[in-house]
Amino acid sequence: MELFGLPLALPDFPRIKSLRGLGTSDENLYAQRVGEHFDYRNTFFDREPRFDLMSPAAEEMGRYDFILSSDVFEHVLHPASRAFRNAFEMLKPGGVLLMTVPYSIEPATLEHYPDLHQFGFAQIAGELILVNRTKSGELQFFEKPVFHLASGQKSLEMREFNEAGLRQMLDAAGFSQVRIYSDSYAPFGIEYSESWSLPIAARKGEFAFRVESARDVLEQWRDLRMKFNAQMQRFGRSYWFRIGRKLGFY
Repeated sequence: MELFGLPLALPDFPRIKSLRGLGTSDENLYAQRVGEHFDYRNTFFDREPRFDLMSPAAEEMGRYDFILSSDVFEHVLHPASRAFRNAFEMLKPGGVLLMTVPYSIEPATLEHYPDLHQFGFAQIAGELILVNRTKSGELQFFEKPVFHLASGQKSLEMREFNEAGLRQMLDAAGFSQVRIYSDSYAPFGIEYSESWSLPIAARKGEFAFRVESARDVLEQWRDLRMKFNAQMQRFGRSYWFRIGRKLGFY
């Protein structure tokens, strides 16, 4: 919907290498297919190819038509607003951030560790403890830290967003259009049972299908039509195809 203006499943996407995208720890389940259709690279915080939403390189700015982020923003360090602003700056005009993140219907976003500075983990009496030294030198101890498991790796949950807080951060980052996909869509088997933690699309400016992308689609359509015509010509020379056509099978 956000790339083409109509609902398409990933296998049906046209191949448009002029559209550039960035993945942030995307699952290979879909990352590989996205790479087949677009100029796309997947990145990770903890392994190569490395990328940190909190400190992107200058050459990343204004480079992408879309950024994919599945359950990442709850793990970035405080303040999360910096990560949203960086994502905005990395997009081209008209680009879109497509994201999921756990969020609640509570009245406010809950920051678990707003003063993290120098921190690590320790085992005390069989319990895992998060130990932090703040910038002012104060020692903090947090029991029962919450981790999320993805691709076999544990990642510390830094916060629990709420919907209003998410919208405020996206708006403050500069996104002019924010859409939460709350409607079920039976043709794709999408049926939401809750009204929170839903997919979000945040756009930088207005939707625009660039000339280069339109050219890619037209060239692909032209190539498919030429391939179809060539196949029909080969079929036309087939004795059995001509018999089938006369009998009304084709």
